[in-house]
Amino acid sequence: MNKMIRKWLAGSLGAGILLWLLALAFPLAAAEIPRIPFPRIETGMHTAAIRCIAVDRAERFLVTGSDDKTARIWSLPAGDLLRTLRLPIGEGNEGKIYAVAISPDGQTVAVGGWTRFQWEDAHSIYLFDRQSGQLRRRLTGLPNVIHHLDWSPDGRYLAAGLHGPNGIRVYSSQDWEQRFQDRDYGDSSYSAHFDGRGRLVTTSYDGYLRLYDERFRLVAKQKASGGERPFLARFSPDGKRIAVGFHDTTAVDVLSATDLGFLYRPDTSGVGNGNLMSVAWSQDGLYLYAGGRYNRDGNYFILRWNRAGRGGVTELPAAKNTLMDLRHLSDGGLVFGTFDPAWGLLDARGQQRIFKPPEIADFRGDLDNFLVTHDGSSVQFGYEPWGKRPARFSLSERRLFLLDDRPKDTETAALGLKPPRTKAPGLDITDWKNTYHPKLNGKPLRLDDYERSRSLAIAPDGERFLLGTEWSLRLFDRTGKPLWRIPVPGVAWGVNITGNGKLAVAAFGDGTIRWYRLRDGTELLALFPHKDGRRWVAWTPAGFYQASAGGEDLVGWHVNRERDQAAEFYGASRFRQQFYRPDVIARVLETLDVDQALRLADAARGQETVTRDVLRLRPPSVSILAPAAGSSITETKLVLTYEARSETGPIEGIEARIDGRPAEVLAHHPSYRDGKQAVIGQISLEIPPSKSVVSIIARNRQGTSESANFAVDWTGSKDWYKPDLYVLAVGVGNYEEDALNLKFAGKDAQDFLTAIEPQKKRGLYREVRTRLLDDTQATRTAVLDGLDWLERQTTSRDVAILFLAGHGVREEGHYRFLPHDTDRGRLRRTTLKDTDFKDFLGAVAGKAILFLDTCFSGRVLGGRADSQADMDRFANELADAETGVIVFSSSTGKQLSHENAAWGNGAFTEALLEGIREGKADYNGDGHISVAELEVYVSDRVKSLTQGAQKPVTTKPKAVEDLKIVRIRK
Repeated sequence: MNKMIRKWLAGSLGAGILLWLLALAFPLAAAEIPRIPFPRIETGMHTAAIRCIAVDRAERFLVTGSDDKTARIWSLPAGDLLRTLRLPIGEGNEGKIYAVAISPDGQTVAVGGWTRFQWEDAHSIYLFDRQSGQLRRRLTGLPNVIHHLDWSPDGRYLAAGLHGPNGIRVYSSQDWEQRFQDRDYGDSSYSAHFDGRGRLVTTSYDGYLRLYDERFRLVAKQKASGGERPFLARFSPDGKRIAVGFHDTTAVDVLSATDLGFLYRPDTSGVGNGNLMSVAWSQDGLYLYAGGRYNRDGNYFILRWNRAGRGGVTELPAAKNTLMDLRHLSDGGLVFGTFDPAWGLLDARGQQRIFKPPEIADFRGDLDNFLVTHDGSSVQFGYEPWGKRPARFSLSERRLFLLDDRPKDTETAALGLKPPRTKAPGLDITDWKNTYHPKLNGKPLRLDDYERSRSLAIAPDGERFLLGTEWSLRLFDRTGKPLWRIPVPGVAWGVNITGNGKLAVAAFGDGTIRWYRLRDGTELLALFPHKDGRRWVAWTPAGFYQASAGGEDLVGWHVNRERDQAAEFYGASRFRQQFYRPDVIARVLETLDVDQALRLADAARGQETVTRDVLRLRPPSVSILAPAAGSSITETKLVLTYEARSETGPIEGIEARIDGRPAEVLAHHPSYRDGKQAVIGQISLEIPPSKSVVSIIARNRQGTSESANFAVDWTGSKDWYKPDLYVLAVGVGNYEEDALNLKFAGKDAQDFLTAIEPQKKRGLYREVRTRLLDDTQATRTAVLDGLDWLERQTTSRDVAILFLAGHGVREEGHYRFLPHDTDRGRLRRTTLKDTDFKDFLGAVAGKAILFLDTCFSGRVLGGRADSQADMDRFANELADAETGVIVFSSSTGKQLSHENAAWGNGAFTEALLEGIREGKADYNGDGHISVAELEVYVSDRVKSLTQGAQKPVTTKPKAVEDLKIVRIRK
């Protein structure tokens, strides 16, 4: 076995794959699929390598498969995410996807990889319905990992290439019985490709290519000449030639599709590194493409040769990491997937039309720039390799922020931020950077075979040290004796040990930073800082979390279902009432025990600690069965067929939304079964004659489901009926209690309306109707009346804007806005609670936008430390699918909102006015300002005005597309 492993590893694709043979050497006993919830990162994009892509015949759908254990379906040519496919997963490699294929008709998606081995001691191919995401069938009993899948152009056959000397399998799509197998392979097969006639060509790391005819008779078996390990082979569109890319060389071979005879080799003389393992032809066969690990100055290129590979070569910049798979399009374009993970689309001229970059931090090479404070409550890291684009996260301040420039040593020292210690008397640790054989005082440290060391940190007392590797965190004593070892979610690119010697902190390849108890390796806390530098979420293994505005659903729970059913995913917001606990998170690093942190937090609340079970708290799930995603819509009546199911009690209701707002339901015909725990129904809606997103939500006693969304591709006649705009501006600077007075809140509301008034003449809206409640006018009753006015006047076509400026506080766990007549001795009677705003804004029929510029001063509630409003939670609650409000908030976490006489406004309002009134937020120059444009401008401008002391945030429902708010010129 060891000899075979070494032979295979010499040509392996990456560290993640190395685990395959190790697990095969020590097979697991068959077991039941685990029903425990698995915490997973969810950004709307893959978080680990994209190894494979596939496109249907009509080129309406792109499928990507990833090591992150998801397959994703994207629309073409727009590139929108349509659905995420989730198969059953387990710990470690179980569930990683290495192969995807989509049937020519676009109806079925085949998924394979490290699939099912953990429970059945054999691997499976999963067949998903593309429209609903349901798992329709499973092809079982495969002896090893599935590396590649390919559908024949006529849809009759599905071919699979397997790991190790196991060859290929071919299945008939008529009955899904195995029609053919060839086990006479000496090593893994990473490619199988059909041509238009039904012939099949395969590659293998045994060095051979194999060609089969339409009846799967072996026509030719030929040793590859360009390298020892042919990786991917593709027929030319006319079926006359086959292009071959290699994993171990920079060669590309073109062979005869008749007998695999060598024809020619494209010029690769300028390729000085890596490989060109992935190949593709243009639809007309005039161009040959290749890409892989070839790069220059950190840029990875796709090479394009004219004259079918005989002519000159052009370098097409594509990505920042290895190109794993290429697929041609009929218009001459090309789709690619990369290791980053990322995917993109080039047009026929080689210009990049779509690029979906990774949304995770890349901690590679950040060894000396991964800093922690003495108690671990703050960390500093780089979002990009080698510490570039530095950022800092403070748990005590609930704040993530980018650092404009590399901070000076004096600044980091003052904050107590220190890099990992890698030198200590008596500890000469060498060869620990990117090697398989680290040493302590000249003696090798024992790791697993082919486990590569990546990072090092020595404890302050010099008695222990931590190694971060590809697969593990390992703590040793000063003699090299192992103290503990734990598996990790990705490569441990950076490790550190806090100055108090209590915590190990590590930065991983999945974009997370995690804290561990040093004495035994118990994980205490995880942080995912989104690459945008604004959103973040932190959580404990038990599921307690806190998050920035817009950040809580960056993590969620993957829950396996029955043996042959697709898994479910629930964003953290589905459990907000039970698990949103900043008070628990704040105590974890102090207590070094999650259970104790929970008990202390509950005691401070005066409540009893109870067990919380994600499985018992799950809401329903829902999917749209028809019409098919991407269907053209020509009528304003839309009929959706949906299916909802619940495992935690009867389904109590089905709701519909259009662009996040309540929809006008014309008819609803549900058909319940299984004690109302499942329902299939049809719902008819009146939709606007424009592009929009229609959502279906299911409800049970636990709460509401994730929304199932249908993007309306409107192709009917245009409707020139314009919406009305309703604006309620509330600004309270003059309070009945003088101690509460603010300088500019009233003026902020007045100035905001002044900036909006020109919209009456600029044509975006038919009418603009406004109300101003400033200072003494903004009583509690008047504000409630104003909210009632917004709800009653706004129709489904219209837009409602609420602007709030004044004091916001936290009382008994709720956000409260302080109107003019606030009595601090009777807050519940004289203030407006978060639920008041949710009730009114959630009932507004049209699109609703809230601009929230609420200041806080410790004197408001007598200097009480916990009285500052939790703006993050309030914004997340409003943006939830149930309420569907777009929220612009002046600050995040525990930050204060600043005002200054030099501006004559609060910083947030000043930025809004510049962006809207002066048109500075019109980045694309189209004369309009959208939600996304205003978000960027306000965030950057407030940061500049306050020298980084205040950070606005924007949250919006998932089902809301980028909305144009104002027009800056007629």
